[in-house]
Amino acid sequence: MGHSDDGFDAWQVELHGHPVIYRTAGSGPPVVLIHGMVNSSHHWREVALRLADRYTVIAPDLIGHGDSATPRGDYSLGAHAAVIRDLLTAIDVGGATIVGHSLGGGVAMQFFWQFPQLVERLVLVSSGGLGREVSPLLRSAALPGASVALRVVAGRRFLAALDRVAAALDASGSARGVYVRAVVRALRPLERPGSREAFLQTLRSVIDLQGQHVSATDRLYLLGPVPTLIVWGERDNTIPLQHGRSAHEAIPHSRFETLPRAAHFPHLEDPGGLADVLGDFVATTEPCHLDDADWSELISSRSVRSRHLRSAA
Repeated sequence: MGHSDDGFDAWQVELHGHPVIYRTAGSGPPVVLIHGMVNSSHHWREVALRLADRYTVIAPDLIGHGDSATPRGDYSLGAHAAVIRDLLTAIDVGGATIVGHSLGGGVAMQFFWQFPQLVERLVLVSSGGLGREVSPLLRSAALPGASVALRVVAGRRFLAALDRVAAALDASGSARGVYVRAVVRALRPLERPGSREAFLQTLRSVIDLQGQHVSATDRLYLLGPVPTLIVWGERDNTIPLQHGRSAHEAIPHSRFETLPRAAHFPHLEDPGGLADVLGDFVATTEPCHLDDADWSELISSRSVRSRHLRSAA
């Protein structure tokens, strides 16, 4: 059953006993949009509607995010990728262009490692998993006492106070009101206890006090045959722009684009610019169709030939 959100329809499917929400728009070749932490499918709305005249856009709420279930369980990149695979199977979608933002970029890459036959193109938007550096705020959320702090700062009174601060800054002509509202936007989805726990489990699966501890850099060569686009906001203070540049250099035949108006959330800060870049990329590239033999060849291209290790008995 679905309901309309001004052209960006929300649907629910039950997977393994848990409700998973996804939104769709348009018709044509499928494009899957994967959000990051403390975001949801709804945050892709402006990008999705701009692509809907040419593509079928599918944007899931990751487990533990948005309106999807918040079960006690696995919130690793691999688990998120498997749920997306199962969702696409349930709604009869095969190969697609896979787009991931921030954490969603890590999920998108993991989706490719696990299910390469389903990836026609890959797009990484301000993606995680491409280097250690990440903002101090995210590192601090990995601290043992973060759950208590989150319960306070994601509470209604604290968020209402931040709203008043933002309004006062706006009234005074200060540009800082925009940043306070961004903090409120990030914290509001964490009002529910289940969402806070899912956020912390997801974050700690990829980030610790030293930064990002999950890296895809040793496997980027596998993307050689897959049309790959990397997009970054030039004002990003959460994940360094250099991560995108380095990934572009490591991925054969990839494209790299920057958006001057955007920081870490291009789909919210410059949805028109991001939609234009995405639309042009999909329109000017041919979809990749890897099979098992292609994957074996890719793995073999960088693998050291296996050798027998003599038993120590």
